[in-house]
Amino acid sequence: MLVVDNLVKTFGELRAVDSLSMSIDEKTITLVMGPNGSGKTTLINCISGFLQPNQGKVLYKDIDITGLPPHSIAKYGLVKTFQIPAPFKKLTVLENLLVSYPSNRGESLLRAPFKMSWMDDEREAVKIATGIMKLLKLEDLQDKPAWDLSGGQLKLLEIGRALMNDAKLLLLDEPVGSVNPVLAHDIFSHILKLRRELGTTFLIVEHRIELAMEYVDYVCAMANGRIICEGEPKEVISDENVIESYLGEAYIGD
Repeated sequence: MLVVDNLVKTFGELRAVDSLSMSIDEKTITLVMGPNGSGKTTLINCISGFLQPNQGKVLYKDIDITGLPPHSIAKYGLVKTFQIPAPFKKLTVLENLLVSYPSNRGESLLRAPFKMSWMDDEREAVKIATGIMKLLKLEDLQDKPAWDLSGGQLKLLEIGRALMNDAKLLLLDEPVGSVNPVLAHDIFSHILKLRRELGTTFLIVEHRIELAMEYVDYVCAMANGRIICEGEPKEVISDENVIESYLGEAYIGD
């Protein structure tokens, strides 16, 4: 579904992503792990168009999306969520989802006065949003303003807004960062549900690897802009290079 080929991103003399290649299969959940400064976020920013790579290619479903802006990449179905959710705080959960719907002709200044020409779009948007809220268990919060949601609920709303764009591949930047363990497990359970019911594919950057390892299919461990080990979770977590580089005895001993 996604192929990254010989990707390079530099900042001055620093090679934040250094000739990196990887591939993601459809309907899988892949974790990218590594210490601060290993290049994880730079990688997904290059994939999603928020940064321009200096070299290499990014192919999504055999389409070359290298260097395209984020909004163009999102139209293909590849959407990134952010570590710190940024909803419209005064809008409700439902309204935040509806704002994210890309296919409402009523947003056109020329069409807006002609209500009958876009009412079907509005109904379709509400239908899709209602289904997403049910999947994420946000339906009881649909009329609550975003500023009144918990950290975990905001993370789910961020995922919901991406799904309103008909995302097929979601790049999640620390989806359970700063979330208590109970809600963190709940978020990952929803990720599994979305993969099962919608066929969504996930590429996840997450520091809380002791939690994420329970839910992912494949792991890519990064250091110094390169992938130093990849494979199934148990294989990667026991790799000597990974242990020596940044996991540490405290985690391995748990």
